[in-house]
Amino acid sequence: MLRFLSLLLHIEKLVYGGEGLSRLDGEVVFTPFVLPGETVEAERTEARKHVQRARLLSVEEPSPDRVEPPCPVFGRCGGCQYQHAFYDAQLRFKRDILAETLRRVGKIEFDAAQIGIESAEPFGYRNRAQFHLESGRVGYREMNSRRLVAIERCPIGSPKIDEIVAKLSRMARDRRWPGFVRSLEVFTDERQVQWNVLESDQPVARRFFDWLAQEVPGTVAGPLEYAVNGDRFQVSGTSFFQVNRFLLPQLAELAIGEAGGASAWDLYAGVGLFSLPLARRFERVVAVEGGRSAGDLRHNAERVRAPVEVAAEQTEVFLAKAKTAPDFVLADPPRAGLGKAAAARLAELRPAALVIVACDPATLARDLAALKAVYEIDRITMVDLFPQTFHLETIVRLRLK
Repeated sequence: MLRFLSLLLHIEKLVYGGEGLSRLDGEVVFTPFVLPGETVEAERTEARKHVQRARLLSVEEPSPDRVEPPCPVFGRCGGCQYQHAFYDAQLRFKRDILAETLRRVGKIEFDAAQIGIESAEPFGYRNRAQFHLESGRVGYREMNSRRLVAIERCPIGSPKIDEIVAKLSRMARDRRWPGFVRSLEVFTDERQVQWNVLESDQPVARRFFDWLAQEVPGTVAGPLEYAVNGDRFQVSGTSFFQVNRFLLPQLAELAIGEAGGASAWDLYAGVGLFSLPLARRFERVVAVEGGRSAGDLRHNAERVRAPVEVAAEQTEVFLAKAKTAPDFVLADPPRAGLGKAAAARLAELRPAALVIVACDPATLARDLAALKAVYEIDRITMVDLFPQTFHLETIVRLRLK
């Protein structure tokens, strides 16, 4: 049986996932809500071979980077991991984690000081949120648990999201509320609001959505139209779209830069966030999307008559059939990364310029390792799309050796 003993730990660094790493008697201990350089008292909660996990009890010697978290449920809610750190420190920690992950997983040496950082407002940025509902309460899941943490507001949510939290909290206590609805997703551009039922024990009647529309002005039935830098994107309920409303306008410029020419591919194109800007730089663009966003992608390209050809298929299938490479390839894969097949095929096709937009540093490191025989890194930018959390986005520009 595991004994819960008090430990005195010195935190060496943060690791991807938000925990602090320390060492005790030759074993690694991971503890959340700590900072590098701190001495803390913690309680062991889990022990495996050479790895332990602990719960923070007190901070004996705090870091100068420590700050009072603004959220009253921080430390219980599973949404944020870094609210206890000044924002400049968060950016520094994430950059170091990215460089360390590239080195450890991909054997790629890249000086952390040379990694660019793009950031914006650290709070009020999320345009999308998933709320859980239980017994008239609205909130998020507790860290590492299915228990509900009720909230009154969310500091990282946009003003519209906060407004919706208050209204949902009131509606959930109304006798008209369907108790079988257990999870809702909200997506907004601050004017329009899209609702998606994620978990429900039975079908939801139309009158429920009519009630939502009465209570929340701007509610739309069906896709939401999101404007970015003059482009309009139809985003259906099942389509992927970036969540940081402040950094959306910069993403295309960061990824595409000054690139231009005859042809480009946008792999894992989603609804076309990069495809439409690419179409203004290249004579022909092929946008590849094999998921549920393909319909929105086609609609968004056709209505502006952009020179975008939509390939509604998986990227691996598209690449396997391709005979020659375009001038420029942009790939924005899901968390699993490019994978062996796609990375190997890109190395064979050898496009002159390749940009990877990645949301997981470990899978990015693996993909870069698979490409490094053919490509060298031109530039790495860490884009902080998810302040207060351990998540980070990375844009890597590659050129042929």
